[in-house]
Amino acid sequence: MEANEAQELQENAEHGASMRPVAFTMSLLAVLVAVTTVLGHRTHTEAVLTQNRATDEWNYYQAHKIRSNDTELAQDLLGVLSVANKDAADKLAKSYADHQKKWDDELNDAQKKATDLEADVAKAEARANRFDLAEALLEIGLVISSVTLLTRSRIYWYLGIVFSLAGVLSVVSAFFLK
Repeated sequence: MEANEAQELQENAEHGASMRPVAFTMSLLAVLVAVTTVLGHRTHTEAVLTQNRATDEWNYYQAHKIRSNDTELAQDLLGVLSVANKDAADKLAKSYADHQKKWDDELNDAQKKATDLEADVAKAEARANRFDLAEALLEIGLVISSVTLLTRSRIYWYLGIVFSLAGVLSVVSAFFLK
């Protein structure tokens, strides 16, 4: 081996060692992207499942509303028709009135539950959007940092770190959304 080749090998080894922090940063960013992606997917799933529960609650509300309306119609008919057995009609009208009162309370409860669930959906979607933004920023940071290995210019590494920090801040902010 000639002296020139040995010197070139030594320079390549030194230069490779100077790229270790960049390679480590890229590895760390890849892990952060993976974790953020999983968090985003789970949050999107939570939003979909909560929306399904809200839809079920609205369906329950609608069924009660229809039943309540039908009972009101029956009460109205009992009030305008002449009935042979007035005592039975009064008893039936009282029963309808009792059901109507019960259903009014249930309607209010169902409406409140459905509205609360819709608010939960909005929160989950806001968190999911933050995770999606974080994922994009971390991926941009990873790609820009990888350019450092090609160009040997550390400015790309620093720029990648800036994007990555913005992504980490977006992840952290997702946990603080109320």
